[in-house]
Amino acid sequence: MAIVSATEMVNKALEGHYAIPAFNTNNLEWTKCILTAVEETKTPVMIQTSEGAAKYMGGYKLVVDMVNDLIDSMGITVPVALHLDHGTYEHCYKCIEAGFSSIMFDGSHYSIEENVQKTTELVKAAHNKGLSIEAEVGSIGGEEDGVIGMGECADPNECKQIADLGVDFLAAGIGNIHGKYPENWKGLSFETLAAVQAKTGELPLVLHGGTGIPADMIKKAIDLGVSKINVNTECQLSFAAATRKYIEAGKDLEGKGFDPRKLLAPGTQAIHDTVKEKMELFGSVGKAD
Repeated sequence: MAIVSATEMVNKALEGHYAIPAFNTNNLEWTKCILTAVEETKTPVMIQTSEGAAKYMGGYKLVVDMVNDLIDSMGITVPVALHLDHGTYEHCYKCIEAGFSSIMFDGSHYSIEENVQKTTELVKAAHNKGLSIEAEVGSIGGEEDGVIGMGECADPNECKQIADLGVDFLAAGIGNIHGKYPENWKGLSFETLAAVQAKTGELPLVLHGGTGIPADMIKKAIDLGVSKINVNTECQLSFAAATRKYIEAGKDLEGKGFDPRKLLAPGTQAIHDTVKEKMELFGSVGKAD
């Protein structure tokens, strides 16, 4: 099975009142962990990469080949979409040509007029190639590949303007942020989310910054139409903590504990466990059956 458009899986999630997990990958190990976990649990998934992570891994074509080859060699049977996270206008086109099956255009830093213009063009380009496309209104807080957002709450009327362009799912800022949430975080604005849902109708909504949001807020967001939830930082934190524990225990100095396969094993297991925990929270386990 090759990578697929995310449209069908996300629409099914909306109808079934659960959310598709969208996990960012950073390398081969990360990708294998995600694929292993979703196959074990029969969970549809979106594997996504930022522009910076794709550059780190060797480019978009390499990422496409890596994911497709792993799906084949690992015998993955569940639906897997390969998605560009927070793409610029130019890089969305690069991913379309490289063979991604889904893209996100982040036009939230443009005026609504320019966001509409660029999203219109990309919707046509993506759909002509069979890709799904996500758009964004209202910047997500925190930092993503050097781009810092303040955590705005999106204007529901602007959300409707973008939704009406034919995007397949929409990310709307509702006070969520990338990275760790500060202690004084006010929480998600469900008033904004409900208003956006009322304006956009049956369009699946996306929640970025899924790390650290309390479980009850996650479940309420899903009830209000969130059908895709992004997770990146939590996997990174799990990986770092497990790797630190291995090193601090001196395991790398025992025998061939320095072998990368052994050195990275605790961290990759931690990613695997975090992925399964998130899928269970999002209600997506078993939905590939």
